[in-house]
Amino acid sequence: MHISELDTPAIVIDLDIMERNLCRMADYTAQHRLRLRPHSKTHKIPALGAQQLALGAVGLSVAKVSEAEVMLEAGVQELLIAYPVIGALKLARMVEVARKTQLTISVDSLESAQGIAAAAFKAGVDIGILVEMDVGLHRVGVTPGKAAVGLAQDVSKLKGIHLEGFAFYPGHIKDWTADGPQKMAALSEAIEETLHQLTAAGLEARIVSGGSTPTEWHAHEVKGMNEVRPGTYIFNDRNVVLSGACSWEDCAATILTTVVSTSVDDQFVIDGGSKTFSSDKSAEPGCGIVTQAKDALFDRMNEEHGVVVLKGARDRFKVGDRVNVLPNHICVAMNLHEQVYGIRGETVESIWPVAGRGKLQ
Repeated sequence: MHISELDTPAIVIDLDIMERNLCRMADYTAQHRLRLRPHSKTHKIPALGAQQLALGAVGLSVAKVSEAEVMLEAGVQELLIAYPVIGALKLARMVEVARKTQLTISVDSLESAQGIAAAAFKAGVDIGILVEMDVGLHRVGVTPGKAAVGLAQDVSKLKGIHLEGFAFYPGHIKDWTADGPQKMAALSEAIEETLHQLTAAGLEARIVSGGSTPTEWHAHEVKGMNEVRPGTYIFNDRNVVLSGACSWEDCAATILTTVVSTSVDDQFVIDGGSKTFSSDKSAEPGCGIVTQAKDALFDRMNEEHGVVVLKGARDRFKVGDRVNVLPNHICVAMNLHEQVYGIRGETVESIWPVAGRGKLQ
């Protein structure tokens, strides 16, 4: 199929760029002896998870039990649910996943660990636990040091689960060109001290899991961390470019759209709005970048309309023209589309259902 035959709006993935991104990360983690357990929240496609595994990833990460169920299709040997599993319905499905793969879950409370342990013990399965630490984002996680070690000690006493180590997400480090190095150094110190305290308590962390796409090429600088979980790196997006972690040429996924109106002077409207791109913002103005007119401003969206302002733009567009938009945040855009298209040049080579789409439970 030729790309011109695709209906719009549609997410198109440049396979050459995507494969280069995958290989680059695989080479980096192998060079620094880091376990790679990519977060599948970005692509949500088992076939792409299988590609990551084939390139050396030890497993995959997910956020929800329903995503774990989907990613079993990738043939994964290790799955990390990087999110607390709370509630009887989720726990019942969790143990079924644990029967099919080596399952690990991150927790930041004894209540969460106790629920997982009770369900696992009753089902006769064993589940690994990573104690989640808050290293600066202030979203979830216990404080590194005494609190983290205390929770690790409590976890180690429960039947049905076993302590694997620690997890953290340095989401507060968004821009490596600013104070990223200083924050990364503070993170490394906190992890090193926590591991020292854990050893003093007579316990061991087999896995210290962290990392993010904005910090992906500096993971080896964190003392004691031996596993990384980047997700967006497979495609990259505008926000990753602005973080300094990649260049425009490393962005594999764009959203192909059609110009549907030029009736208002100095602007055109595309057939995609917040239901196509999501409403996620960026550090710079605009809802994304029109790759055929980077000096235009993708100014605003309604649900189905995207308004691109042409003031100062060199190019003009007419109804029926097709333009590609690099979204601010590709992960949430993927969750809005039923299928995506892998292209090589002008040829559509692959059509993938987004199997993890809408898996919120």
